[in-house]
Amino acid sequence: MKLILPSLLLLSAITACNNPKKKEMETYKWPDAKAPVAEIIPHKRILHGDTVVDNYYWMIDYFKKGPDSTKVVDYLKAENTYLNTMMKGTDQFQADLFAEMKGRIKEKDESVPIFKNGYFYYSRTEDGKQYFKYCRKKGSLTAKEEILLDVDDLAKGHAYYSATGFSISPDNKLLAFGVDKVSRRQYTINIKNLETGEVYKDAVTNTSGRTVWANDNKTLFYTANNPVTLLSEKIKKHTLGADAITDLVVYDEKDNTNYIGVGKSKNGKFILIGSEGTLTSEMRMLDADHPEANFKVFSPRSKDVLYDVYPVDGKFLIRTNWNAKNFRLMECPLDKTEKENWKEVIPNRKDVLLEGADEFKDYVVLSERKNGLTELRVLKKDGSDYYIKFDEPAYDAGVGTNPEYDSKTLRYSYTSLTTPNSIYDYNLEKRDQHLMKQQEVVGGYDPKEYVTERVFATAKDGTKVPIALVYKKGFEKNGKSPLLLYGYGSYGANSDVYFSTPRLSLLNRGFVFAIANVRGGQELGRQWYEDGELMKKKNTFTDFIACGEYLVDQKYTSKGHLYANGGSAGGLLMGAIVNLAPDLWNGVIADVPFVDVVNTMLDESIPLTTNEFDEWGNPKKKDAYDYMKSYSPYENVEKKAYPNMLVTTGLHDSQVQYFEPAKWVAKLRANKTDKNVLFLKTNMEFGHGGASGRFDYLKEEALGYAFFFALEGINK
Repeated sequence: MKLILPSLLLLSAITACNNPKKKEMETYKWPDAKAPVAEIIPHKRILHGDTVVDNYYWMIDYFKKGPDSTKVVDYLKAENTYLNTMMKGTDQFQADLFAEMKGRIKEKDESVPIFKNGYFYYSRTEDGKQYFKYCRKKGSLTAKEEILLDVDDLAKGHAYYSATGFSISPDNKLLAFGVDKVSRRQYTINIKNLETGEVYKDAVTNTSGRTVWANDNKTLFYTANNPVTLLSEKIKKHTLGADAITDLVVYDEKDNTNYIGVGKSKNGKFILIGSEGTLTSEMRMLDADHPEANFKVFSPRSKDVLYDVYPVDGKFLIRTNWNAKNFRLMECPLDKTEKENWKEVIPNRKDVLLEGADEFKDYVVLSERKNGLTELRVLKKDGSDYYIKFDEPAYDAGVGTNPEYDSKTLRYSYTSLTTPNSIYDYNLEKRDQHLMKQQEVVGGYDPKEYVTERVFATAKDGTKVPIALVYKKGFEKNGKSPLLLYGYGSYGANSDVYFSTPRLSLLNRGFVFAIANVRGGQELGRQWYEDGELMKKKNTFTDFIACGEYLVDQKYTSKGHLYANGGSAGGLLMGAIVNLAPDLWNGVIADVPFVDVVNTMLDESIPLTTNEFDEWGNPKKKDAYDYMKSYSPYENVEKKAYPNMLVTTGLHDSQVQYFEPAKWVAKLRANKTDKNVLFLKTNMEFGHGGASGRFDYLKEEALGYAFFFALEGINK
């Protein structure tokens, strides 16, 4: 989770001590500033015999017309001004929080080097610099450093700058990389000659930013995006030196509900195109030595069948849910890849989700999930296997970057709510490991000063929902401490625990932090996901409410001190819970929230909409329309009291357009009967992920933390 939040207002001097559990504190007194009132322009939506009047539909105007539409921008700026006025008294506190969080970051740092094709690759950061330098050394870590890309230098003069998709040609002479200067996730691919330093004129626009080299060192495959809908529609082939206009389309996706991408097998023998939706996938392959040839379908797509492919010596491994709810591992010959030739290696298990595989010449490492926690399982060529075990009550472990096919060393990562991000090298043959690096917390950090737990709330249908918690030692379960509960619960994405240095600013001021693994994620298997999507989406919301009620009942906190946060689809979760249980929360932050579900899913001109039909449903079908309308936060705003709320968005957001949260806030403000605060923060320069610099986002976090602290009466 990345809080993209804003701040508040300190009131006059507060004499209460800084530890909330010692006595109940006053909340801040907000200035008597007048909130903006959005103009009402009724717009009718008539569908399935149902008529809905949308008073704020006009806010889509900037999206449709761009800079020529000033009315929307003026409104967003007015909301920002209101926010700044209301929060003016916290300016110094925010500055102190920013300095505190920034002070924990080791500014001059370096990633753990990754060895590939004769070179050690790494990135490093310097004191005071927002970005990084991408570097390598040939053969040895004592060799001379080559700076392949100085992103600090490239980003100068840009409010936002993202460089990604670094791809080195097989002969180690060329670097392809993607650049986004707008935060729209539309990247321009550039190619740099690493021997001469020249950046070629081969600029390829409207791409995902990632490229794959064929083995001839002159042919690149990449994903081309539609500039309007941002859908990944085509895989193209670019030849070095050619005009991008002439690039050949090698694959054109006809199903606009699928995402597509292109990659290369670890053994370097195949270029692979993947097309995948929520329920169906299909792979195509090409001999990497022959980029002039045509791609061949691995196994034709079939309804409700997902599969991934891992080429190894003499065969393909396949991870699939074909007749296997939680996925199984299969194999097939290199020349007989259709489903009828697949042979089972690891069967489906009801209590274990097979999440992925990483192939080596002599080993395969499986990522499995049991009881909501990841386990790494090592398969040997002789058929034997063993597990790499972890012993904290809640943790996250995952296979890292392992580009060398012949290696006997597994790079993996590990973290928990109390353990800083750690990188390990594990010898698959000797079964021993070495800690390569653990995130340093500048100023000191003692994990023994913090306690982590894993508990289970009972949902309304009896389902047990996991909650992971962390708090400062000395915490007492007396209901007086503030608690921030985070949730997501969509797309089968897992909300795993992780260590956060900014979060220490919450914990050290008496907050408990918790993560709820609600249905819609995939933490407890594929069924856990399916029970929180489409016509079962409401389980996500009621699960989260049950988690909040459990934490109150068990006296981790109380209604007056319970807070919630979620972003994007997790922002939908926030919108739903404030409609369903508004009195449970003292404050809610909804980051870039997907809250206008029906209207967005009806408009296929809005970026990425059609890709989402398998997740939410298509409201052009009446049953889906009725169900989505029954929970969509925007549709269900009522005349009633709502909690204190802070809503964030970005003008250039490509995932959830700015007008969704803007409309939602306008409707909430017109209907809420309480005197609680309601803020809308629009970042006029960034998009869905917030600021690009490694320090800038901390200003946004400081604003959000100040929001919570103000509601708790914490002013330092």
